[in-house]
Amino acid sequence: MRTIPVFAYLINWSWLRLGPPYLYININPIIVQIGPLALRWYGLMYVVAILVGLWTIRGYLARTGITQEKVYRIIWWCICAGVLGGRLYFVIQQPDLVSDYFMKPWNIIAVWQGGMAVYGAIFLLLAMLLWRAHVERLNPLVVLDAGALFAPVAQSFGRIGNLINGDIIGYRTTLPWGIVYQNPQSWACLTPATCNVPVQPAAGYELLIDVVLLIVLFFLSHHVRRPGVLAVVFLFGYALSQFLVFFVRDNVITTLFGLNWGLKQAQWTSLVVFIVLLPLTYVVMRSWKYARPVPEGEVAAIYGMAQPSRSEEQQCD
Repeated sequence: MRTIPVFAYLINWSWLRLGPPYLYININPIIVQIGPLALRWYGLMYVVAILVGLWTIRGYLARTGITQEKVYRIIWWCICAGVLGGRLYFVIQQPDLVSDYFMKPWNIIAVWQGGMAVYGAIFLLLAMLLWRAHVERLNPLVVLDAGALFAPVAQSFGRIGNLINGDIIGYRTTLPWGIVYQNPQSWACLTPATCNVPVQPAAGYELLIDVVLLIVLFFLSHHVRRPGVLAVVFLFGYALSQFLVFFVRDNVITTLFGLNWGLKQAQWTSLVVFIVLLPLTYVVMRSWKYARPVPEGEVAAIYGMAQPSRSEEQQCD
């Protein structure tokens, strides 16, 4: 294991050190463990992400007319969809899919062993939000916009969890903002090649992108009255950012339909998503009735939507 010479630290704590050069992280991914049960930083970040995400978009929900009761009825479905979609999309990409998952199905739910793919969460969440919008009789594009505003907030905390875990590893680097993982329990230190050596802070780049995307979406949420715009901006922004960030992530290069372009799995997914979004966005924003601009004074979530009677609402509750 190579030792990195350091002359002086700008920050020198036991769990975090800041060079020059490099940022040194020495955090155990497990906060506390009792027998087989462990509380992990990444799992804690999921809880924080949901709570902070809901708090952050509360103003948008109030402005668009999505009531707290409807939010509570929707959010639990979305949590399940996000975890299920993220895990399953990770599983189906694994080279040992048959031997390690089909033959050992209990590994599919072993999320504590690591392995979530955000694209899978997004795909299933889109379907879930559309379904719940139909059930709640809300404009589906307004609901998708709320999800798009929530997403970068939640993802930001997820990336903080990734930074602590050391489970998103970039290529080796000599850049002064490289990250060095030092804790032996870190995911990065499961492989000697990425332990105690400076690597590209890929999770940090994604965190910064999430913050920028959030700022853009919040600005648009106060200035745009056409439903669906936030969702479109988020999807295009996420696809583009993933395509670019994965050039510095140390993931396996894969081929698609015999095409060997030096891309990773997430980059192929981003490319397909970007291409599909182009005509889909044109059709939806031009032709779908739910994409019509909401007149001033109207409640966006229910504008043009048939609302349930009181008896129907009681049955829904």
